[in-house]
Amino acid sequence: MKLMKREEQKTEDTWALEDLYINDDAWKSDGVRLQFAIDQIKEYDGHLQESARKLLECLKAYEEVNCLMEAYYVYANQRYHQDTANFYYQGFAGEAEIKMNLLQAAVSYMVPQILEISREKLDEFYEEEPELSAYRLFIENIQRQKEHTLDEKGEHMLAAANEMAKGASNIYSMFNNADIRFADITDEKGEKVPLTQGRFISFMESGDRRVRQEAFTSLYAAYRQNINTVAAMYDANARATAFFAKERHYDSALEAALDDSEIPVNVYHKLIEAVHDNLDTMYDYVALRKKLLGVEELHMYDVYVPMVSGVEKKYTFEEAKKLVLEGLAPMGEDYLELLREGFDNRWIDVYENEGKRNGAYSWGAYGVHPYVLLNFQGTLNHVFTLAHEMGHALHSHYSDKHQPYLYAGYKIFVAEVASTCNEALLIHYLLEKTEDKKEKAYLINYFLDQFKGTLYRQTMFAEFEMMTHDMVKEGKTLTAQVLCDTYRELNKKYFGQDMVIDDEIAYEWARIPHFYTPFYVYQYATGFAAAIAISSRILNGEEGAVEDYKRFLSGGSSMSPIELLKLCKVDMTSGKPVQKALEVFREYLEMLKQI
Repeated sequence: MKLMKREEQKTEDTWALEDLYINDDAWKSDGVRLQFAIDQIKEYDGHLQESARKLLECLKAYEEVNCLMEAYYVYANQRYHQDTANFYYQGFAGEAEIKMNLLQAAVSYMVPQILEISREKLDEFYEEEPELSAYRLFIENIQRQKEHTLDEKGEHMLAAANEMAKGASNIYSMFNNADIRFADITDEKGEKVPLTQGRFISFMESGDRRVRQEAFTSLYAAYRQNINTVAAMYDANARATAFFAKERHYDSALEAALDDSEIPVNVYHKLIEAVHDNLDTMYDYVALRKKLLGVEELHMYDVYVPMVSGVEKKYTFEEAKKLVLEGLAPMGEDYLELLREGFDNRWIDVYENEGKRNGAYSWGAYGVHPYVLLNFQGTLNHVFTLAHEMGHALHSHYSDKHQPYLYAGYKIFVAEVASTCNEALLIHYLLEKTEDKKEKAYLINYFLDQFKGTLYRQTMFAEFEMMTHDMVKEGKTLTAQVLCDTYRELNKKYFGQDMVIDDEIAYEWARIPHFYTPFYVYQYATGFAAAIAISSRILNGEEGAVEDYKRFLSGGSSMSPIELLKLCKVDMTSGKPVQKALEVFREYLEMLKQI
């Protein structure tokens, strides 16, 4: 089946980017406004200590120019993502990147000059200008990171260097989304079909083992042919991360990445330790998978296919929306009404087309509804992806509604909580809905695979990142051989002796785009654990559970992530949520064995 071109998509299946900018000309006009605003904010350079009024004016201008920059940047990149091979919108994304770097350079004076204002003087300013108190948290967060902030010249240098530092990530994105090509494979019907990033997992879920193996081999053959180039990109990105961490006086890139969200480094280490302590449960899962699939050898291309056969279903997008609405009913009518608004008003770009960015995400700009990018293929996994991404979208909606611009954006540490909570509510609904043992087993299998893919797999990714970034810190070069060997050994450790570690899996790290946002992926695992705790409270009917959760969703970054989760009675510093989630994994595994 040939992929459709972007212009062949039905309008109702595409996102309404005109809600952000009515047309491209409006975006271009804002580019002129944005450049003017960037030039204007430079005029406050050197004047922040003069008076409370000057500081207030500067912070207002900073808020306004960043809000404008966000809309400009999001529109350009979403136009680019809907067809990454479109040269016209490649230019938009490039122009937005340039403007972003200009803005960062233009405001680089702010942090060091705010740091020069004494706390006593700031207290006087708050009294002189009561309106300035709205920015108190913003100012306090700057003061908190004083030891990691350079002088004005140094901050300007880092802002300028950031443009070059993004090079590896930008090159990888172009390679992975637009340029890499995979050999066609033969599907279950014996027909030649193209292999794409978006279709890969669907092929890996095929009940035909030959199809799975062929897709697996084809995909990784393409990465293998380019592995030295991808290794150079990974190494360059890791070195850039190490450079910024060192210049900001952090002990490690990991510490630098976590500090922005006020996450203690031991939270990262505790996650890995907890998973290591429960690898025996993962090995039991692998052994059960091998038994249920009835294979003499379990290979890496057998990881995604359902262990329970004969109940695989395909869903239309309309059916997927209906299931999500039914599954999230415990969240209350106001939440469901927002879901319907998104479904009915083109918040979502639904189907794959040539050049479209693979995967799925939720994104948007303050003051406009959020957007969701999908590559919907009709599998159960994609039904859950819809619930997942709409969780992100509604989290953004609640935060934007209840917080001013500067505090509306939530930190990455809590970003995966709302999305995963939606998935946990949906799986519970589907399990309650069916009386059929085989279907129940199929759903439990799905949920186990979510656990495996999130708590175990993402922690393995996190350990890979920690190991490779530590190598850079030690002065080592991340060659293709080093990266592949490291990744292969981790797979052996996490999957155990019942899994054949195929040679191809050593190249899997090369297809993970999140590695270009270092130390992001661990938060899928911690977020999953927090979501299991929150959804359990909701499903158990605990008094105030839904209200507590909506307070969390509305919090943005007005509190630290750790404190926000405490609103839901979840303490991530204790390590208990991760351990509890792994116990739930064991319970579901035993349930499947019994069925």
